[in-house]
Amino acid sequence: MTNDNLFCALRAAFPEDLDAIAVETTSASGEPLNYSWRDLDRMSARIANLLDSLNIPSGSRVAVQVEKSVEAMALYLATLRAGHVFLPLNTAYQSAEIEYFVTNAEPAVVVCSPANFGWVSKIAFQCGTQSVFTLGDDRSGTLLERAVHCADAHTPAQKSADDMAAILYTSGTTGRSKGAMLSHGNLLSNAVMLKDYWGWKKGDVLIHALPIFHVHGLFVAIHAALLNGSKMIWFAKFEPKAVIAAMARATVFMGVPTLYVRLLAEPGLTKEATRHMRLFISGSAPLLIETFRDWQTRTGHTILERYGMSETIMLVSNPYQADARHGGQDERRGGTVGFPLPGVGVRVQGDDGQALGADEIGHIQVQGPNVFSGYWRMPEKTAQEFTADGWFKTGDVGKIDARGYVTIVGRSKDLIISGGYNVYPAEIEGFINELPGVAESALVGVPHPDFGEVGVAVVIAKAGQQLDAEAIIATLKKQLANFKIPKRCFVVAELPRNTMGKVQKNLLRDQYQGLFKG
Repeated sequence: MTNDNLFCALRAAFPEDLDAIAVETTSASGEPLNYSWRDLDRMSARIANLLDSLNIPSGSRVAVQVEKSVEAMALYLATLRAGHVFLPLNTAYQSAEIEYFVTNAEPAVVVCSPANFGWVSKIAFQCGTQSVFTLGDDRSGTLLERAVHCADAHTPAQKSADDMAAILYTSGTTGRSKGAMLSHGNLLSNAVMLKDYWGWKKGDVLIHALPIFHVHGLFVAIHAALLNGSKMIWFAKFEPKAVIAAMARATVFMGVPTLYVRLLAEPGLTKEATRHMRLFISGSAPLLIETFRDWQTRTGHTILERYGMSETIMLVSNPYQADARHGGQDERRGGTVGFPLPGVGVRVQGDDGQALGADEIGHIQVQGPNVFSGYWRMPEKTAQEFTADGWFKTGDVGKIDARGYVTIVGRSKDLIISGGYNVYPAEIEGFINELPGVAESALVGVPHPDFGEVGVAVVIAKAGQQLDAEAIIATLKKQLANFKIPKRCFVVAELPRNTMGKVQKNLLRDQYQGLFKG
């Protein structure tokens, strides 16, 4: 009987020499620290055995909010291995957000940073969580203390391709966050396809400098390296100079546009420094054409931009090499996200549901083996987000040209992507509107040279009340993740509205779009 557990496919790709280095990193004190493939196998086995010892039902959720570490990656592998569902949470989330996720997902296990154990465990136990462990980025914490007593061999749990492997929470333009359910089959099909499409080969080394609580760092980057048996040069935090130095020993780098902007600010980024590299990939937010061109000029490399979502993993990519499907005339084009990936369907439809022709702008819809099954415990929302013929409505607006290149020209109108993270104004406005003296608020995204986009809050005071813009931001910092905090706040007498009374956010964007220029 075959086992479709994603872990089995990843483990089968480990190299024959299990004592070879799998991850090269540094300790919390800055000392060199290497992990072998055998280390990853044994560490994930011990943690999987610990999870088994808890006697929780198969498919239980394991919610994880910890700093980036190789041990955190091993926890992900162990969760798959033991047959449970991994639920990564942004390390910036605060108590109100964590309470919602834990209440909604009802995880049997929660793993948090040691410093947060007090408040996280209180929330978790109140919501019925059975076990709360800690895991520090310095190899400390109760998870490892307990796991070290477990056996270092483990038989992976039997799973089908349709069984759930992960839940990724993604906010909507209205309402609370939704948990996108991704199966073992969704994740494996995408990883296998990208391995071929991006030309992964023996000897490739990945620079991993992304967070591991979302699709890009956790699924795209880690799966790619493991499935290719490739070493990772691992950075707990992005350090431009150190990343450039590592390029002499690596071949592949994945980053969000903000990372490329910061690398370009370093004088050490040269053609010589990048001559050993094979591929630079960008995603999670639009890459400015200036960044695309500056990178070509400075390094001689052309960034490969791609497009995906939490609900679908990767959908579209600029070509790694000329594709016979398009007459062999392909190139990586700045300002586009490339072609639909093999096996992935992408179409553009008008407001009336009719298919649009080349270069006509409309709603992007997708289907394929990588597309999720729906939102956790939200059947009505799931039904709304799929068409009658089974295509997922991405909420993005774009076009496909005659050659097949996909260009994203807009998003769900309110979505802000700041430094690669999604910020949904409705959520932030909800918190602002609850503050004393606030009558109404509007959050809009404006261009920013470093983060791509940032939020600007525009607030109306209740009659007879006085508001302090800086105090509003200071209060939000105590409630929300830092990437969600507006960079500026303005208190105004009124908001622009249309004849139906709806706030015209396009006018606010126009008014404040030059705030961070020059």
